[in-house]
Amino acid sequence: MGSHQKITEYERRRLENIKHNSEMLAALKIKSKVVDLAAVSAKRERNLKLKYPQCKTYKRCPVKKPKIETPVVLRQSLRTRGVPPDASTAGGAIDDLDKKLVSTRKSKSAPMKSPWEQGPLTMRNICTCDDELDQKLIEVISACSRKFISGEADAHPCDNLENSENFEAFKAINRLHCSIDAEALQLKSENIARVVPGKIMSLRIFPTLDMQMIAVGNKFGDIGFWNVNGKQEDGDGIFLYHPHTAPVSGFVINPFSISKMYSSCYDGSIRLMDVEKEVFGMVYSSEYSIYSISQSTHDVKSLYFGEGIGGINMWDVRAGKSSFLCDLHEYRINTIDFNSDNEYIMATSSTDGTACIWDLRQINADKPAPLKTVTHKRAVASAYFSPSGKCLTTTSADDKVSISSGANYEDTCMVYHNNQTGRCFSPFRGIWGWDDSSIFISNTNMKRGVDVISVEAERIVATLESDLLSAIPRWFDAHPYNAGMLAGGTSGGQVYVWTLP
Repeated sequence: MGSHQKITEYERRRLENIKHNSEMLAALKIKSKVVDLAAVSAKRERNLKLKYPQCKTYKRCPVKKPKIETPVVLRQSLRTRGVPPDASTAGGAIDDLDKKLVSTRKSKSAPMKSPWEQGPLTMRNICTCDDELDQKLIEVISACSRKFISGEADAHPCDNLENSENFEAFKAINRLHCSIDAEALQLKSENIARVVPGKIMSLRIFPTLDMQMIAVGNKFGDIGFWNVNGKQEDGDGIFLYHPHTAPVSGFVINPFSISKMYSSCYDGSIRLMDVEKEVFGMVYSSEYSIYSISQSTHDVKSLYFGEGIGGINMWDVRAGKSSFLCDLHEYRINTIDFNSDNEYIMATSSTDGTACIWDLRQINADKPAPLKTVTHKRAVASAYFSPSGKCLTTTSADDKVSISSGANYEDTCMVYHNNQTGRCFSPFRGIWGWDDSSIFISNTNMKRGVDVISVEAERIVATLESDLLSAIPRWFDAHPYNAGMLAGGTSGGQVYVWTLP
């Protein structure tokens, strides 16, 4: 084929089309537009990083499992080994595996218990973060506890106040009572962290002013701690442990000894985290699930928890045994709360659609009779007394938040609130703030915020919204001694903390 051969008609038209398309693209200035868009995208990404810094999150320590090499066993017959046949093995040889199976089937001993059922668990062994972070948490809580003992703490005069003469006087001021502007609460980027994996099932703020520590439990049995003021070199102040095997249903932190924290679980166990001993000890174990736990500020030596179907158990911590057991509801008890003004008055909420107020002096184990019953059409997720003890609020799946007041809580009003969460999310629980004027509850009307219900107006008066909210917080707790500090947990393991400016 000659080098001066003319191109075909097809090749000529193809080259013309390429030239025409190139001229058309040049006229549209496509390449310059791409460069401009890339510059705008890079600028927008830089602005987002400045406005929304990287979220704090828990860090798991990778566990390297040692490789177990199984030795290769070469099996040889008696003939190849030059051994004469044995009459005792004529019916077939029994190897080591068959012996183990036979002994197991004939054994009548109980099956081996899991490590979580055998007793106390050391914090180091169940810590899923670095050992250095485990020691950091112990140091932070221990230092705060030592302040209590020495009388240098901001919240209480001493750690063992229940044994002192000032205990009776302190009970009257066991919680801060003050009014704040709820709409002034702000959410800042540094007050957001992913503390645990999965859905948060319980949340509690440590009752002290010497540290801002929050404890959360998830559906996997993990307990995460977040020191809000923690530094980046300390893992952003996030510490993760695995003391339970099922959803963590609640916490009790003794305000007179913050180095000890009780946690209850759906697996029927209650554990005591003792920072001084560095263990999660087993306090109580049952074959029934524990759905709620509480402690009266007037009696720090007793634990009250909802066990099984409608039962309540009072556990004497000093004696290590149950002192009272009674069935109060037809279905599970979701919350237990005590009146701050009267040590004998207790409130419970249940899936049976009722919330009841009880007098502990008049509860009969055979036929318990409540002082007051608030009835809803569907399950009642929570029932909490106000800080003064003069009001009671309940939250139900029937889209109602009730507010009961009066000398005998005879005046009850129902406030409409959309409480539909679906099967994949935890039910809403409205909580009181720092006085009897406001109730905080999640918002589901596509706002991703926190609704503020006014007791006087009997309606929603404000919603705390923020662009930083990526999920709806469902579990709340108000700091008992720091007015304006509100913590909320989500179904994704995140914790948001609102504060006053």
